[in-house]
Amino acid sequence: MIYFVADLHLSPQTPGAIGIFTAFLRRIAQMGNALYILGDFFAAWVGDDEAELPVFRGIVAALRQASDAGLAVAFLHGNRDFLLGEVFTKASGARLLPDPYVLTTPEWQFVLSHGDALCTDDVAYQQFRAHTRSAEWRQAFLAQPLETRRALAERLRQQSEAEKRGKAIYLKDLNPADTDDFLRRHGYVTFIHGHTHQPGRHDHVVDGIHVERWVLADWSETRGETLAWDGAVLARQVLAA
Repeated sequence: MIYFVADLHLSPQTPGAIGIFTAFLRRIAQMGNALYILGDFFAAWVGDDEAELPVFRGIVAALRQASDAGLAVAFLHGNRDFLLGEVFTKASGARLLPDPYVLTTPEWQFVLSHGDALCTDDVAYQQFRAHTRSAEWRQAFLAQPLETRRALAERLRQQSEAEKRGKAIYLKDLNPADTDDFLRRHGYVTFIHGHTHQPGRHDHVVDGIHVERWVLADWSETRGETLAWDGAVLARQVLAA
């Protein structure tokens, strides 16, 4: 089985979601299974020294245990954890993948992404995204003390939440034309992403070809969700505390 999740937003303030995730890991940690985490695994990740917090050490240990048991774990960056790096992935036994990433199985092909790069109607966010992904910004930010970085990330999170409440819905979703272009560039394969917190299955017809787009659900303290591929069909599975 191949499992896909996104937008868990794990933090010291989400013990319920952490519990759901670690129980899920224990259940699927066997040979032949794979887990793709499509961004925003953490509520905020300001550098791999975040793992100094005991709660994050526990998550890393759970991932390493599952990986050692045979689970293939892979990450894509999200808008909240794009500073997750090689120190974390080496400790957890996971792979860090580019966004987008084309996943080919014997039966089918998928293109995976966090999804935020296609929210192109939100020009202000795309400008912020480009700025914070630059090598210069990353170097300057990571040079600051951990507590300074955490404080800045919290201010940005609060600002983002305030701005979301006033945003038109279309600004928080993928641009339809850019999404069709994305599907065209990637050969009309099934598209799986997160970010929008609007889980669902969408049908696109691009150049006369039917393409499925699946949006992953965000997690809460009492409920998680995964999309599972068994080699024949994609199906949602609800994970409860």
